[in-house]
Amino acid sequence: MPAASSSPRQHPAARALGRGDLRLLLLALLGQAPRHGYELIQQVGEMFMHVYVPSAGSVYPLLADFEKQRWVVAEADGGRRRYRITATGLAQLALHAAEVEAAQRRARERARAMAKASLPPPVRAAMQRLKKALVARNGRWQDADAAHVAALLDQAAAHAHGDAAKHRL
Repeated sequence: MPAASSSPRQHPAARALGRGDLRLLLLALLGQAPRHGYELIQQVGEMFMHVYVPSAGSVYPLLADFEKQRWVVAEADGGRRRYRITATGLAQLALHAAEVEAAQRRARERARAMAKASLPPPVRAAMQRLKKALVARNGRWQDADAAHVAALLDQAAAHAHGDAAKHRL
């Protein structure tokens, strides 16, 4: 099976998905609803917060193989192809449910690790300090303190999203 390639933002030494995981993730997504190939690419990218996005060159050959195996059918949809899982594909999905679940878990874990690794070192260090401070609190919170910390975290999140003008720290 072709290896999933990376977007330019991914560190070249980091592998986003394990062998066969993209195949399982795509079949699971098609098990949820019919989709265009581009939608599948975007949905996998969303799983990885766009730090990794599979290439068309890795997705479309898998879809062609799914068609060959009769796991999906491609239907014309405004000049594009929408892929719909078949009963045979659903049976494959059920047969490999444990493998699909494991691939989804690995993808979530790898996405978190990749997102964390792409953070600037000062932000990563500040997050570590925050985690330690929250754990040190050991559940002992006054309502006012919890509300104040929550407001500061909301402001930091808004700032990280680029809405700094609206939420000054």
